[in-house]
Amino acid sequence: MSNPKLHQETIDQVSQRVDLVEVVSEHVVLRKSGANYRGACPFHKGTNQSALTVTPSKQVYHCFSCGASGNVFKFLMEIGDRSFNDVVIDLAQKYSIPVRTLEPAKSQELQQQLSIQEQLFEVVGLAASFFQHALFSPQGQNALEYLTHKRQLSIETIQTFQLGYAPAGWDTLYSYLVKQKRIPVSLVEQAGLIMPRKTGDGYYDRFRDRLMIPIHDTRSRAIAFGGRCLDNSEPKYLNSPETPLFSKSSILFAMDKARDAISKNDQAIVVEGYFDAIALHQAGINQVVASMGVALGQTQIRQLLRYTDSKKIILNFDGDKAGINAAERAIAGFKDLVYGGAVQLRILTIPSGKDADEFLKDKSPQAYQRLLQTIDRSEGGFLKLEDSIYSDPATVKELVHAAPLFLDWQIEQTLIGKDLNQADQFQECTQAFVKILNEIPDGSLRTHYIHGCAQRLAQHNSYLIPRLEQDLRRQLRQQRWYSHKHRANTPTSTLQIAETQLLQIYLHFPQHRSLITEMLEETDICFSLSHHRQLWQIIMDYPLSQTAENLITYLQIACAELPELSSQLSHVLWLDQNAQVALLRPTVVIKAAIARIQLIMTEKKYRYWRDLWEKIDLKTNPDLGYYYQTKIQAEQAQIQTLQKQVEITFTDLAEITDDDQERSYQLEASGLDF
Repeated sequence: MSNPKLHQETIDQVSQRVDLVEVVSEHVVLRKSGANYRGACPFHKGTNQSALTVTPSKQVYHCFSCGASGNVFKFLMEIGDRSFNDVVIDLAQKYSIPVRTLEPAKSQELQQQLSIQEQLFEVVGLAASFFQHALFSPQGQNALEYLTHKRQLSIETIQTFQLGYAPAGWDTLYSYLVKQKRIPVSLVEQAGLIMPRKTGDGYYDRFRDRLMIPIHDTRSRAIAFGGRCLDNSEPKYLNSPETPLFSKSSILFAMDKARDAISKNDQAIVVEGYFDAIALHQAGINQVVASMGVALGQTQIRQLLRYTDSKKIILNFDGDKAGINAAERAIAGFKDLVYGGAVQLRILTIPSGKDADEFLKDKSPQAYQRLLQTIDRSEGGFLKLEDSIYSDPATVKELVHAAPLFLDWQIEQTLIGKDLNQADQFQECTQAFVKILNEIPDGSLRTHYIHGCAQRLAQHNSYLIPRLEQDLRRQLRQQRWYSHKHRANTPTSTLQIAETQLLQIYLHFPQHRSLITEMLEETDICFSLSHHRQLWQIIMDYPLSQTAENLITYLQIACAELPELSSQLSHVLWLDQNAQVALLRPTVVIKAAIARIQLIMTEKKYRYWRDLWEKIDLKTNPDLGYYYQTKIQAEQAQIQTLQKQVEITFTDLAEITDDDQERSYQLEASGLDF
């Protein structure tokens, strides 16, 4: 169906209910900064990890580098290249807000579409209950024994994670959902639970004779499944396909159960497999999620970082070669966040190819907990033997190199299998180190690692260390350290600046609206730039029934439906700190802007009359020449008068005191309007 015109009541309810900080934090790592939040801007490339400011009290964001700014609608429209309607509808679904349109027929059609998602939640939930019931039935005895004996899981843990069993029959679940529960077969297929037969005469269950592990969203609703075989058949793990509820790249297993513990411990642990996470939760280590065997994406990382103030993540993958490769894949998705200092990342690989589940069986939950504590006490990423709090020397020896910082881990991975006495391998490692060092934006941290890399290359030869440091620095200087920042277009012409300031004051300083209207009428000034004229027309069409205080919100939403106009007017609809300082004396700024626009118009008329005068023959048409001369002289006199006015107003503006600026900074920090 075509995009329906949404009812203003729906837009208002979404705007009031949605928290911009929560939405932005799904895409950007945010840190608390006074009354606001700061993070890296997602709309331009750069190393500044605090360029973007999110102001909760105003529900707006602004980037001080590229100028991107707006509200929650504009943020989601730009970051996802989506329409205004799509953004509002998705937010309404997420926050359980009824969606109304201005056309009743389309409203009913839209509600039918939205209800499909709720029906899918119900279908997957029924399947989870079915599998859980089957686990405790006679046919699920082998699966239950596998969980309680081999995996050593308690009944309480099994019930907490709603583990289940998919019977071996080809259409057991199909019969239950479609024949008994009368659920449309198309809906069951859409939920990823059944598959059409190749012969075209029916369906069969996707999961058969498998241990079933439900995957939940952050609201603890079952959305998909992971199915593990109970014999040696392939594949060992079979996951649900992509569905309207489930996207593997944006979901973390056990996130719904881990988020409170992540917040409490200020630390998130990421393991690779379902049972690693389940075993750690059973052991009382609850700040654990699983990546389900896929590379971590920035969406998943941002989910984790929302709950930890220090932004600390520990990757605990298997210690074998496959686990190392998995860790490297996982890191690739958010390497920029780590290099930029937005994430404190450590790598915990348990030796001897063990995973977390095996380690817990061999040692104890207390040993794993001590291991995590020891990670925080490591220096340069490596544990000192004398610092260890383990009482078992064998455990200490096994874990002494287990938890390096991310950069140290990368460096050590570079050296694995390399003979630095061989010239080609020495050069290969040096180039790899330069590539790693080149990614570090912080100068002091880069210096620390330059020295560390030189030490490793020198193989403890103190004479070579300073020489190798110099060589690494020389190679780094040859690299392009930073990419150029792409800045959005900002007002540059005098006319554009003047019109922009008038509109900014009109919108953000309501007490001066009548003055601006009167001066525009008195001087017969109209906005010259097309996007300013369009905005002014929208202002003039603002419903009289609405309060003046709601004008700015009305305009932000109205312009959001027109992406090109919204982009051109972002600096008008949302003020950054520089604009706030420039507008600290609104009355003076208004007079200056009016004077500058008048001056521009007068200079234009002066050039017009002068061009006409230069084109005529004064000998044959002296009267017309005299007329043009009087016009030119009148415009020259007006120009001189206006230039004096502009000079006076500029002098007034230059007298903005440091107290005024300090006041603006304080207001910006507190999130209040001035």
